[in-house]
Amino acid sequence: MSQDHPEKTSDKAESRNIIEAGSSRRDFLVQGARVTVGVGIAALLGNFGSWALSYAADKEPIKIGILHSLSGTMAISEVSLRDVVLMAVEEINAKGGVLGRQIKPVVVDPASNWDLFAEKAKQLLLQDKVAVVFGCWTSVSRKSVLPVFEKNNGLLFYPVQYEGEECSHNVFYTGAAVNQQAVPAVEYLMSKEGGGHKKFYLLGTDYVYPRTTNKILRAMLLAKKVPAANIMEEYTPFHHQDYQTIVGKIKKFAAGGGAAVISTINGDSNVPFYKEFANQGLRAEDAAIMAFSVAEDELRGMDTSALVGHLAAWNYYQSVDKPQNKQFVANFKAYCKKNNLPDGDKRVTDDPIEAAYFGVHVWKQAVEKAGSIEVDKVRKRVYGQKFLAPGGEIMMDLANHHTHKPVLIGEILKDGQFKVVWRSKGLVKPEPWSEYTNPDKGCDWINHEGTYQKKA
Repeated sequence: MSQDHPEKTSDKAESRNIIEAGSSRRDFLVQGARVTVGVGIAALLGNFGSWALSYAADKEPIKIGILHSLSGTMAISEVSLRDVVLMAVEEINAKGGVLGRQIKPVVVDPASNWDLFAEKAKQLLLQDKVAVVFGCWTSVSRKSVLPVFEKNNGLLFYPVQYEGEECSHNVFYTGAAVNQQAVPAVEYLMSKEGGGHKKFYLLGTDYVYPRTTNKILRAMLLAKKVPAANIMEEYTPFHHQDYQTIVGKIKKFAAGGGAAVISTINGDSNVPFYKEFANQGLRAEDAAIMAFSVAEDELRGMDTSALVGHLAAWNYYQSVDKPQNKQFVANFKAYCKKNNLPDGDKRVTDDPIEAAYFGVHVWKQAVEKAGSIEVDKVRKRVYGQKFLAPGGEIMMDLANHHTHKPVLIGEILKDGQFKVVWRSKGLVKPEPWSEYTNPDKGCDWINHEGTYQKKA
């Protein structure tokens, strides 16, 4: 008898024993076999998850980097991005990880220091040898790390709305481009539905994102025949706290009616700005504020009673009524409570939190399709990737490294949540280069062959 099939010998012997033992013996064995097989299958299914985790744990983990400010002026916004990335990692690891390997996060704190962002990025790529980095908030932090990622062929998932005018081969932008936030927001304000505003005070923090965004918005407003005298522009430094003089100017500017404030203030300066706005008796009906960097996470630290009616433009709100979003919100609250994070289950979700979350899952899907964590292989698999995000399905562009997303305009409610007052029809294709400032410029990737070129 061939040694390749020893089971054949025992099968024949068992058959003879069954025949000799009679029908009662046969019935007993058959019933016993059913019980044994049933119990075995149940045990196998019950232990499958544990086996998958054990198998993944036996293999070398995949390191990923988390590069968000946990201290300094931007901590008010960025700490939650760290938290949700860690939650996504926990979810993925609980299901066996990626390619049969667990994910090991390496968390660093660049402390709202733009030079330190570059140093920490270099540490993650060269010392910790992470496969991917999830991080940055301000454009100045992203610009700081960009040369590090491009020189060392690293991969960054950037989760925040920004000014555009960039297409890096080493960055995937899961936040909004200007045509997915700022432009439709101002168009809404100018529309009859949005109040028919005719005067605009462009107020921002003094760095690249507000200045570039406002350059685009100014060009857009002038193209739409808004007189230059009806456009004011002003900037304050990071962590600016005294807005008394500026709000006084806004009050004078808005005195004739029809005025709106376009706010690109970032970080903790939002708290004194909104507080001073209310202190001087200004309300949304006097001069509506349309914010691009204030969401639920910032509002949870403010007295929102005087902010009711002011607006923000994003691509997601916690209030989005979708089953997967309700589960996402509940999961995030539970995660924060379980890990004893500040405010626990009173935490909220918002647009950058959602974008940071689905960025991790998009990377995971691309790694699985590539069968590798190598940057060049993963990059090609991100193109065209779809994911059912909490706010609805998103799609990574086939060419320009940005994300197709819906656009939502929300009105602040007393509880710090948003009521959606306008939404786009379907997903809006990202346009990194604005039609108002760079109509002939763009970027295309010859992605299927792993090479790329910028369109002049």
